[in-house]
Amino acid sequence: MSPSPFIVEWTERIARERGGNPRALDVAMGRGRHAVPLARAGFRTFGVDVRLDAVREAVTAGHREGVRVRGWCADLTQHPLPRARFDLVLVSRYLQRDLFPEVRAAVVPGGVVIYETFTTAQRALGRPPTSPEHLLEPGELRRCFDLFDVLFYEEVAAPDAVARLVARSRRSSNASAGNDTLPGCAEPCDESAW
Repeated sequence: MSPSPFIVEWTERIARERGGNPRALDVAMGRGRHAVPLARAGFRTFGVDVRLDAVREAVTAGHREGVRVRGWCADLTQHPLPRARFDLVLVSRYLQRDLFPEVRAAVVPGGVVIYETFTTAQRALGRPPTSPEHLLEPGELRRCFDLFDVLFYEEVAAPDAVARLVARSRRSSNASAGNDTLPGCAEPCDESAW
């Protein structure tokens, strides 16, 4: 599956704006369809997914493209996201409602969240997902980021029914800090370990 044009456009825009060596996290990254473009845009890119095979494929895809994707395998129902570590947190085609507070907390002051996932209007299209636990209610995504400045928001019904959000933390901006160690990694995450 190719990257979402919406996500690629905003990723590049935020990378230009942040400058330096910004850090990004791709939540539920799968095989890296967005992690690789994040790294290509200049982000120090981390990705987390519950499936080790997908994490390995994402890291390998980055290597093939000449960029580094730092993979982290974890079940996000059991392991928290790092707090205040990323200039950008990306979530695409994934909905875990109890993770919203952690997504908000994972960005550094002035950091940005890009979120794109399915809405209940997807049911009318007759294809998955159709379970209420995987579909946002109208306006739900925007409400979950009401303490952020919303830079962009839309809900569309075709070709897939999705809500799209770009939101910036209202806290004052500062440079990200820290090393490349994430929870579950005793040392900095490195694709050569796989």
